[in-house]
Amino acid sequence: MLLMDLNEQVDRDFGRARRKASLRRLMMRLRGEPASHDAPISFDEVRRSLRAYNAVRKGIQVVDPEKIVGSVGRRRDFDRCFRPLRANAGDRWKRVDLAFYRGVDLPPVSLYKVGDAYFVLDGNHRVSVARYHGLRTVEADVTEFRSARIESQDAERAVVPETRAA
Repeated sequence: MLLMDLNEQVDRDFGRARRKASLRRLMMRLRGEPASHDAPISFDEVRRSLRAYNAVRKGIQVVDPEKIVGSVGRRRDFDRCFRPLRANAGDRWKRVDLAFYRGVDLPPVSLYKVGDAYFVLDGNHRVSVARYHGLRTVEADVTEFRSARIESQDAERAVVPETRAA
């Protein structure tokens, strides 16, 4: 069995992740789907549409990477599955991948939460590498944004208890 140098392995991982992203885009194009359907969801668009402006810091939590659906600022660098789209993401992605192989503890990613969905504020490359390797959890510093509509409904329930038929 031939053992590979770690630097060769991370180069190979990055190339494979980029090829998967390219193949996904090609398949979407062949099916006539717009490329925008493969971009991560924009946090700002979701926040505006739900009027979710009330932020509450939830602290460090364990999050399923599959629930991370978008990004606050790096939407053009990754696809919806957080695979790297650009070659210039390679150096950072490879450093994170190398840290993964070496078992280095990296700082938690910073996520915004709206409903059940999470958006990356800081740590897009860490999320990308975690999803590439199929990790089931990532450590995250979470800030939750709640919709004004949801909070007004919660307040209404607290003030006016539901009546039950006796």
